[in-house]
Amino acid sequence: MNPNKIRPKHLSRRAIVYLRQSTLRQVVDHAESTARQYALASRAETLGWPKEAVEIIDEDLGQSGATTENRAGFRRLAEEVGKGQIGALFALEVSRFARSSADWHQLLDLCGWGDVLIVDEQGVFDPKDPNDRLLLGLKGQMSEAEKYWMRLRMHGAKLSRARRGELRLVPPTGYAWDAVAGRLTLDPDEQVQAAIRLVFERFRSEGSANGVRAWFIRQGLKFPARHIGDAQAQWVNPHPRTVLDILHSPIYTGAYVYGRRETRTRLADGVRRTAVAPLAREDWRVFLPDHHPAYLSWDQYMENQQKLRANRTIPSTPSGHRAALDGAALLQGLVLCGKCGARMHVQYGGRNGLGSYVCRSPELSGTGTSKCWMVRNTAIDEQVVAAFLAASQPPELELSLAVSREAERQADEIDEQWRLRIERARFEARHAERRYKAVDPDNRVVARTLEAQWEETLRELDEVQREYERARQRRKIVLSEEDRSRILELARDLPAVWRAPSTTQQQRKNLLRILVREVTLTPLDVPRRSTRVQVLWESGMVTEHRASRPLHTTSTRTSSAAENLIQQLVAQGLYDDQIAIELTRNGLVTGRDRPWDQAGVSRIRRRLGIARPSATRTQEAVPDRRADGLYSTAGVARRFDVPRHRIDQWVRTGCLAISDGGGRGRPSWFNLDDDTIKRLEAHMDVALNPSQRGAS
Repeated sequence: MNPNKIRPKHLSRRAIVYLRQSTLRQVVDHAESTARQYALASRAETLGWPKEAVEIIDEDLGQSGATTENRAGFRRLAEEVGKGQIGALFALEVSRFARSSADWHQLLDLCGWGDVLIVDEQGVFDPKDPNDRLLLGLKGQMSEAEKYWMRLRMHGAKLSRARRGELRLVPPTGYAWDAVAGRLTLDPDEQVQAAIRLVFERFRSEGSANGVRAWFIRQGLKFPARHIGDAQAQWVNPHPRTVLDILHSPIYTGAYVYGRRETRTRLADGVRRTAVAPLAREDWRVFLPDHHPAYLSWDQYMENQQKLRANRTIPSTPSGHRAALDGAALLQGLVLCGKCGARMHVQYGGRNGLGSYVCRSPELSGTGTSKCWMVRNTAIDEQVVAAFLAASQPPELELSLAVSREAERQADEIDEQWRLRIERARFEARHAERRYKAVDPDNRVVARTLEAQWEETLRELDEVQREYERARQRRKIVLSEEDRSRILELARDLPAVWRAPSTTQQQRKNLLRILVREVTLTPLDVPRRSTRVQVLWESGMVTEHRASRPLHTTSTRTSSAAENLIQQLVAQGLYDDQIAIELTRNGLVTGRDRPWDQAGVSRIRRRLGIARPSATRTQEAVPDRRADGLYSTAGVARRFDVPRHRIDQWVRTGCLAISDGGGRGRPSWFNLDDDTIKRLEAHMDVALNPSQRGAS
């Protein structure tokens, strides 16, 4: 240390004592380090600075020195140095200022220009002096390298434990960490285990994470969710992200996995962005199969991942078989174009919500601005359904028994969930009762609270039991002999099941996918206008059929001159009504020899696949019920067998609340939970029996 470097001009300025520790935990656990840093103020006074001229900057306690982000104290220090008001900077060691060489050398440059000394426990350094600057530069380099070495050692130890399968993982829902054995074990709660197994079981049937979530909601079942640090799971309505995380996690196969993701940093518009990206299976740091109890096999997991990738609506997976949706087109996700080989999409439009199979290969590939071709779905679907029903003729006895066993199994799964839920509610009630009885009766301050909690658990138990009874009646949780006879009867008659009003379009699509792998559609114009339908079955066999192709579905008598002019005028930014005026001014008429109007232009524009930025998107036909269980206005009307205007009346009077949608151009959706159904049924009873109104 050379105190002679401290000159009067340095002492005439202020001295700054800079404090920093990387984390708040270090501040708490390493109190001695904090005390040593604060003691530097006394050292500044010993070196000649008056007490009132010594300033302590400690805003950065608990902040990392790897960057200047979130370090308000360091930025204030740099500003003071730049103003020429500082004579010396004090720190325990140079690593307190920065762990980055870039930040450290910028501070050295500022101190050199402003003639500011840097003082640590070992000495006094002048950044203007070449020898001192060299030594300070080396210290900064060593500080940055030390950070890397420490991280490397800690990560190496962590990775070594992970390779042995001993590194503690945050247990996902359905698992618990056994500290004695040092591994994951199944959650001791039977209800949690049953719910997780039900997720994987239902995914095989529903085909999508949202379908699983909607099924839980329809059945009135809750889902376990455990936050980090929680001892017990909370039972809530399933969230789509929760279901997806369970389906994507390989831990449920019994494999110990570490390092499935990595943090990547990039520059975007001059700003550093950090994101977590998943790694390919072969790049995982640690993969130990058969490490702990499993909920499903590895083959089932890989099959689920393939199905989830196919469900993604992104250009990188144009050939994937998406999960079946509720739309009217039965071959959604199965149709290939016979002209170019691309996958055909489903498009709905018109007042009746009619569907079409459309090939947009030229638009998507950038080779053209119009569609390849399109065809109505009705005739195509009829041909494929007829072939499917003709091919679906398994032995009646085997099919009947299989369907009966599956129905019994699914009913037992739901009943088991309700049984465990009731058992949990009874335990909570008994636990609250024991707590109430254990308290001193004279201690009314505590006794009143425990008594209220006991009454609350009894009410919850009663409500769960009533919900279970309602579910048994509405959803057939327990099958009667009549139900079993009906199932056996329907199992022998697949066409009747197909045509049943209770069978949804989604269920029909899933039935088709059991046997049908792909359907190729090719337009034919000779000897007559039709569509060649080639069905590739799961067995590998291909059958060929012909479907009629009416003139108006794929072309029009509209002249090519009118179509070309429409394309040009849309490109110029004209609206449909303005385009109709221009077409008439040019002496052009529709294919039916009529003057052009806005609706005619809009119809041709949609057929040609010409979209305007302000064009209104066509909407699909509104179903009675969505996948998440919400009912449309028509669905509520059919559910209670009342006219549609009665639903509007219920909304206006507050008897029925809109859960989603509503407003101009948006359909209204309603949640018919048990309380709402009970309220509306009571309202209907009063309306049918006016004499009850006075009594009520």
